[in-house]
Amino acid sequence: MTKLLLIEANGNAGEDLLRAAAALGVRTLVATHADLYDNYPPSSKDLIAGTVFTDFSDLELARKALVAYGREEGVEGVITGWEFFSGLATQVAADLGLPSHDPELALATRNKRAMAEAFERAGAPAPRTVSAATAEELAELVAAAGIEYPLVVKPAENAGSIGVTVVRSADDLARAVEFAQGWPFEFPHGTPLDNSVLAQEYVGGVEFSVESAVVDGRVRELAITQKFTTADDSRAELGHTVPAELSSDDRATLLAASAAGLAALGFRHGIAHAEIKLVSPGTARIIEIGARPPGDHIMKLVRLATGVSEAAAYIQIALGRTPDLERTEQRAAAIRFLTPPRAGVFRGVRGIPDSEQVVEAEVYAEPGKELGAATDNVARVGYVIVTGGSTTEANELANDVVGAITVEVDPR
Repeated sequence: MTKLLLIEANGNAGEDLLRAAAALGVRTLVATHADLYDNYPPSSKDLIAGTVFTDFSDLELARKALVAYGREEGVEGVITGWEFFSGLATQVAADLGLPSHDPELALATRNKRAMAEAFERAGAPAPRTVSAATAEELAELVAAAGIEYPLVVKPAENAGSIGVTVVRSADDLARAVEFAQGWPFEFPHGTPLDNSVLAQEYVGGVEFSVESAVVDGRVRELAITQKFTTADDSRAELGHTVPAELSSDDRATLLAASAAGLAALGFRHGIAHAEIKLVSPGTARIIEIGARPPGDHIMKLVRLATGVSEAAAYIQIALGRTPDLERTEQRAAAIRFLTPPRAGVFRGVRGIPDSEQVVEAEVYAEPGKELGAATDNVARVGYVIVTGGSTTEANELANDVVGAITVEVDPR
């Protein structure tokens, strides 16, 4: 039976990939930590054919160990469900002679500093960006580049909007850099993170993500997702809707920007999640692109709205097969995250409606948990997913559902 190596199945994308592999008749071998595996839900463990417990604190040693394991097991494809390991998955697949992206650009598919440099070299439409290890050096580079305030400060290698700040004056830059450098290691694997910090030209407009499948360098659009984020100086994501409601011209602008970014990063075989802002008619700017499944259950939204299993397509491409991208649905799906109204002690959630249009709802925070303010994605306590016959209907329903829900938080 065909064997697939999945580098980390933790997180919501992991179980989607495990289920898709099982439906395709593929045996999945998972690379993870032993203590993390102990906390996998039984539903995930039942779908795993084997595990290789890996030390991810040194990615180069992990790469060598996983290549040796892949050769020994006769692995025929390599994927990841964990954003931090997308570059590692590319390198391991390439080392094994399996379908992959350009291994020379693997770092740039994860590290935002290297990504910005690749975009600049290729002339891809992205915000002007400088990076440095200290606030003093960053301030000098910002001035030399002529990047005006407000600007965005972000860590080179974190995720989930963690450490991201909109900085409105030079007086606030040092504080934002200190905040961005507050997470030196990835959790829960302990992988060291690049300490450099980016200062990026602030880009207005509306945010979207383009979900794509790439086969032998040819890009196939799966969906365009509309993204909803906080509007203050943080950039927490509040929800997503598939498909985004767009004119044909705006759609073409987003797809052209995504294709330019994918070419700049050496995408060849796999899937892509490109976060892009539509600034004005005909103008888009790439915020970042991931060589991985989208998080936040976006793969579920794509499947509900189009009938296409992005998880299955990812696996098929990794195995050198032709992906099944036939659309069998023409609907809309939306997810909205439940966030606390303030920092405090979580007590519970009231008011999730019992409706056939609410296809999934989950509260994953435990009562008594200390919550921070909703300035990043870590503050979420749960989510709801709804479907509708159109994007407008799905958005209206999602807003109504969230408006009826109360997240109960006691002040500290």
